[in-house]
Amino acid sequence: MAQETMHFGSQEIQVAFDCRTLGYTVEAAGHTWRTAAGCCPCIVPESGGPLRFADADVVRHAPYASGVGEGILSRYEWHGAQGAFSFETLVWVETAAQALHFELIPGEGALPFRRILWPSPFAFERGSRDAYTVMPVLQGLLIPNTWENAVQELPFHGQFCSAGAYMPWFGQVEAGHGYLAICQTPWDAGYGIDHPAGGPYTHVGAYFLPSLGALAYRRSLRYVFLEGCDYNDLCKAYRGYAMETGLLTTLREKAARNPLVDRLIGAAIVHKGIKKHISPDSRFYDAIHPENNDLVIPFRARAEEIRRYHEKGVKKLYLHLDGWGAPGYDNRHPDYLPACPEAGGWEGFRALSDTIQSCGYLFGLHDQYRDYYLDAESYDREFALHGADGSVFEMAVWAGGRQNYLCATQAPYYVRRNFSQVLAHGIRLQASYLDVFTCNEPDECAHPRHRMTRKECLEYRGACFSYLWSQGILPSSEECSDWAMRQLVFCHYGPYDFMLQPPGSPRRGIPVPLFNLVYHDCMILPWFMDRQEEDYMLYALLNGGAPYLDRDGAYPNTDGAFDSEAEKRLEEEIARCAVVSALQERVAKCEMVRHTFLDGTYTRQRTLFSDGTTVTVDLRTGEYTIGGAAEM
Repeated sequence: MAQETMHFGSQEIQVAFDCRTLGYTVEAAGHTWRTAAGCCPCIVPESGGPLRFADADVVRHAPYASGVGEGILSRYEWHGAQGAFSFETLVWVETAAQALHFELIPGEGALPFRRILWPSPFAFERGSRDAYTVMPVLQGLLIPNTWENAVQELPFHGQFCSAGAYMPWFGQVEAGHGYLAICQTPWDAGYGIDHPAGGPYTHVGAYFLPSLGALAYRRSLRYVFLEGCDYNDLCKAYRGYAMETGLLTTLREKAARNPLVDRLIGAAIVHKGIKKHISPDSRFYDAIHPENNDLVIPFRARAEEIRRYHEKGVKKLYLHLDGWGAPGYDNRHPDYLPACPEAGGWEGFRALSDTIQSCGYLFGLHDQYRDYYLDAESYDREFALHGADGSVFEMAVWAGGRQNYLCATQAPYYVRRNFSQVLAHGIRLQASYLDVFTCNEPDECAHPRHRMTRKECLEYRGACFSYLWSQGILPSSEECSDWAMRQLVFCHYGPYDFMLQPPGSPRRGIPVPLFNLVYHDCMILPWFMDRQEEDYMLYALLNGGAPYLDRDGAYPNTDGAFDSEAEKRLEEEIARCAVVSALQERVAKCEMVRHTFLDGTYTRQRTLFSDGTTVTVDLRTGEYTIGGAAEM
């Protein structure tokens, strides 16, 4: 009779494997974790129904041992109408790290698949708010098992290396026992969640995507189990992993490389535009009032605004400038030059740059090297992203209308071409923003002359950031995915999920600063200062971030641009920003040690930084205090 249960592990982690259901029972850190009944590992093919691992034509399990641990090696083979193919799984305990590894290993043959769902989620079915799931959706999300809103959909389908997961991990905590699941190969992977309205359970598990149509390489998840923990401890465990792998690169290190980092810390952020042009085939085109589709603000008008901020006593400021090129914002990329002629051309652009320098402020540009517009002068369909079948994705959403995606193999060439010309015209830049690189998921391209995996896509995006470093320009992008942590100094924002939804929208969970608990001392994050249902200034303080002094949304009611006030009271906003800036100068290079909810309403919160600074906020009353060390 075939063996039904196999056992392996270490002194700290014991694992039982059910050979019939392929389920696992893990005893670790004083708790027992079991894979959820009915959640079977499976392949989701390009066509047809799921292929369950357990239904493979051949299934074999064997003990596995090496000098660093022990586990079970399993082999799965299919020989049906879809062809012959196989793969292996290796599940083992690493003795030194006391970690449980799940590895998916390519075999022979190939099966076109959309995703592989493995390993199965742990059963997490205690109907209590004290049992919760944490996920790095944008800044961070905590979902109690009893959360009233259903959560089944995530941004970018939960794909790692996107806004759906700033960091490639997830975790769960129940009665002080928790686990952290880290995807060590995140480029072609993600995670999904099933939380029905009101619970009483939450199932969260990983999935793997094909790389250029194949399993291609070994995929790896690393589980760490903790006792007496909460979400802070999960974040600190991941911070240790980020240090171990070299991802964690602090602002102190970045400032040593370019002292402009210290000038950016404490700067108020001003986000302004020059030219707007909405193409008739854009989703944002206003056919009823076509006069709203075009607008030009002269460079000299922006220079006057800069001088006004200086006269009002703003000591540090960073201007992020949209729409400075001839075509207008989100038009004809990557062929964006010259400087907008209607706004004053290169001469007016240079005068604005000079004004910023004379005020002691910092200057950076918005630029884009993913959206590939069909009306760009150098457009060539051959250099767009190509699917395996030769298809090229096309859409017409943003201001410039019809576009493909530029293959990232080409992006570094265009960055060098465009920025070298901007600098040659005497435009002095201290920083710049390459749009969407850290928000959108990595791309892959099957064109035979510029074939590219998702991992290579991130490397090409990183090469663009490296070019900016080489020119003494601090690199920025849209959000703060940790694959870019070695290079990025700051970004457009790293907000909570609810901040990008219209006010009053149902929330996916409770906002928690998971990203900052790992990386606060590594990046400068600007924060909205709007007064919505809550005063967002409190979140800026709680997170020790940079303030937005003035922010013109590129598109109405998107990316958190929901403020209907046409003109803010400047003196009041400057005073509010000064408070946030002063705190950021104090704690920017400090680790966020801990975040705490001070009552059951989640409205009173406190953060502790490594220098002893505490920030306590009450989101209900709008009150805050900044002090020294306090008991958390």
